[in-house]
Amino acid sequence: MLIPAGLVTGADMMLLLTTLLAAAHPLPATTAPSTTTVATASVTAIETQGPQGALSGTLVRPEKSDAPVVLIIPGSGPTDRDGNNPLGVTASTYRLIAEGLAQQGIASVRIDKRGMFGSAAAADANAVTIDAYADDTQSWVDAIRQETGQPCVWLLGHSEGGLVALASAARQADDICGLILAATPGRPVGDVMKAQLRDNPANAPLLDSATDIIDTLARGNTVAAGDIPAPLAGLFAPAVQGFLVSLFSYDPAQLAASVDRPILILQGARDLQVTLADADALAAAQPASAHFTRITLADTNHVLKSVTEDGMGPNFATYANPDLPLAPGVISSIAEFIGANSR
Repeated sequence: MLIPAGLVTGADMMLLLTTLLAAAHPLPATTAPSTTTVATASVTAIETQGPQGALSGTLVRPEKSDAPVVLIIPGSGPTDRDGNNPLGVTASTYRLIAEGLAQQGIASVRIDKRGMFGSAAAADANAVTIDAYADDTQSWVDAIRQETGQPCVWLLGHSEGGLVALASAARQADDICGLILAATPGRPVGDVMKAQLRDNPANAPLLDSATDIIDTLARGNTVAAGDIPAPLAGLFAPAVQGFLVSLFSYDPAQLAASVDRPILILQGARDLQVTLADADALAAAQPASAHFTRITLADTNHVLKSVTEDGMGPNFATYANPDLPLAPGVISSIAEFIGANSR
């Protein structure tokens, strides 16, 4: 999600990461999801209705008939149901989560967002808002409950997907069991972006312009294309400004304070995109609440893979390695939280 700490300017701005270009890169429905099999679990297609067509996902269901179910909500940009995107991310984080949870007796559904991949027919990929994604989340919850017979569904949101999970749960639907917020921003996303841009001195010539654009969008206004410096044109393209206005309007910590459901905050100590300060902000939303569980995983980065070295190079190298397993503690933390808080 967002832009990496140490971002360089110019054409490299989009390198390696899923960014807030989000809906500006709709992808064809022919992109095939992973068909990896999971021992002792069934892997089947599942659909629900979007605004104009079907939303598509993959249901991984262990043999246990009463298995709890987790809906995995993707992060920003053209990120598919496996956690991959054409901007250089092939870590397959969501597929690995689904497979790991199945081994713990937990079912999962991982999805393609409206307008992208298998859900390309559901809507215009540019005509999205966080509220629209929350509508889709509720549609998925309804479909999953009907398919599995479970009374409620756990929402696992990764990065921007955590904000969608929070916005969905803030509606106080009884059919949401609780939230797993993995690498989820705890501050308004515009503030996170400003901090990321400031992290690299090379961005100094663009900071004032970027800050002004972010502040304008956060106020609910758009910016003319001619007023956006060329190096920022992709990040703040007119086609995605409507989405950015929606995105910047949410305060994740305020949403977390309003959610009366169990919440797990799962944060990697070596995440260069969403930091420990974000996890702190989420955890501070209900400091005395028994609903909150905060877990920090050492040597774990934004795509929930192990990194033991400092620096951008070793960290981002894991983004392109689907064969690297998830960091220790990712699956066990989620499984233990669900087990301790199941109804």
